[in-house]
Amino acid sequence: MRLSGFDKTANLIHLFVGGSELHGAKVGQTDDTDIYGIYIEAPEEALGLDSSEHYVWSSAGDERRNGPDDVDVTLYSLRKWGGMAARGNATSLHFLFAEPLEVPPATWRKIQGNRNLFLSKDSAQQFIGFADNQFKRITGEKGRGAKGKRPEYECAYGYDTKGAMHGLRLLYECIELMEFGRITLPRPEKERLIEVRSGSWPLERVLEEATRLRQELEKVVSTSSLPEQVDRKAISKFIAEVQLEFWQALNPVEPQRSEATTKS
Repeated sequence: MRLSGFDKTANLIHLFVGGSELHGAKVGQTDDTDIYGIYIEAPEEALGLDSSEHYVWSSAGDERRNGPDDVDVTLYSLRKWGGMAARGNATSLHFLFAEPLEVPPATWRKIQGNRNLFLSKDSAQQFIGFADNQFKRITGEKGRGAKGKRPEYECAYGYDTKGAMHGLRLLYECIELMEFGRITLPRPEKERLIEVRSGSWPLERVLEEATRLRQELEKVVSTSSLPEQVDRKAISKFIAEVQLEFWQALNPVEPQRSEATTKS
């Protein structure tokens, strides 16, 4: 973390390796390393004029695509992450089910113990939208930036198999989330996802599977026991409580002695 220039390591409450490795769909030495985490801002940042909501760093910089030896670091403040998770952001919800690494786990264990606060049927649209974007880029319905192209997959297999894998993965995850209120990491379908990424599936089969999963997802959402929406006030109260406890632990306030005790 120090190589990335992040200078609030003592404030980190969650840190994990994400991307294909988190989902169990990494193939050989083809991927960079994606590190995600959450930190708690200092009181003057969270309550003052200049907040510190996120930190992003890449060993590749902005000039080139990442290679297998590169590292990306994406860190969010607890408040920033909480807002994203409350909106059902798919990437943010993964944080709730990823095991914390190399940081004191107590604070994050408390958040994981209250993760139902962040789960609702509303998040299904976020997962579906994310997955649809993947498939639309593959079929040409949606444009891609220069860094969004994967010629190594397109030239080898005729389409972006890594994007296809992620699109299916998101639908599998959403079905599990709606039905059971959890996302299993790595994915139970990891062997299937590796097959897709490795080019074993023609594009037609991928799109057929996506259609089937969308239909299954519609049924699961309609019968899900998750609430329709999250309770934003409850989340705000919880985030505030976690931050206050963290600040108190870092800078404990000694109890003031009474005047009588002082004189004695």
